Amino acid sequence: MSIRPVKTMSGTTTHMEGAGVQLERVFGFGDPSLTDPFLMMDDFRNDDPRLYSAGFPWHPHRGIETITYVLAGIVDHADSLGNNGSLGAGDVQWMTAGSGIMHQEMPKGDKAGRMHGFQLWANLPRDQKMTTPRYQDITSGDIPVEIDDDGTAVRIVSGSFWGKSGPVDGIAADPQYLDISVPPGVRKVLPIDTYRSAFAYIFEGSATFRDASKPVGVLVEKEVDGKEIHLRDMSGDRTLVVFDTGDEIVVQAGDEGVRFLLVTGKPIQEPVAWHGPIVMNTREEIMQAMQDLRSGNFIREGAVGLS
Repeated sequence: MSIRPVKTMSGTTTHMEGAGVQLERVFGFGDPSLTDPFLMMDDFRNDDPRLYSAGFPWHPHRGIETITYVLAGIVDHADSLGNNGSLGAGDVQWMTAGSGIMHQEMPKGDKAGRMHGFQLWANLPRDQKMTTPRYQDITSGDIPVEIDDDGTAVRIVSGSFWGKSGPVDGIAADPQYLDISVPPGVRKVLPIDTYRSAFAYIFEGSATFRDASKPVGVLVEKEVDGKEIHLRDMSGDRTLVVFDTGDEIVVQAGDEGVRFLLVTGKPIQEPVAWHGPIVMNTREEIMQAMQDLRSGNFIREGAVGLS
């Protein structure tokens, strides 16, 4: 077995999106090869309705899939295909934008005013960029939860893990999307397909991810008087951990335990041309998408893959 070392670790950055929603950007609009096939991830977590209630009014998407996972509160959604509904705590929506869709997402807090969830963008390969849009809405009760003898709990949103499969399927990136809780002080080895990109996002507690001999989370800057200066030895809340290659990861939970998303997917390794919510392969395709928006031809029923 080959333990995956940590390639990079980073914190989030605060952004205002939509009509005035304050959120934390986990990654995005940087080097897409680092997390290929995943393009962007946001953590929308707030207990002040003034910072999220304006929501995300009607806006376009093309060439990607968006994955919305709600932990607290409600997200009402509607789209240009006539779909509408609400996502509650524990629910997931996987939207394939494909050739183009207009939609809106309007968050509401729970009784305490809390809103928390994540949105992840997955790229589509060139031959599926112009596929027909579709939705998969998954309720919390349909997501299997596996609990190991040491108390580690895994919600399996998509992909297979510990012999169980998540309810989301038919996704281009063939992703594995797991919500993992590890009890305080527990050291856990988790299997991962060697050929997939993989990252963890810690959103509760703290943990150290280790290689075969030491905590890779420890960053050593230099020696002062013969002593190493350690910048960081424990990954905490709102920390992104991107892994290098290997077929398992090792996590050591901190004193309060840890909860994190573990996401893997097959790299697409194609050129990325990006303009806001539209992601294609070339600048010319982006220009065509913008022209389609201006001319009213953005929504294409029965669209097929690019040749």
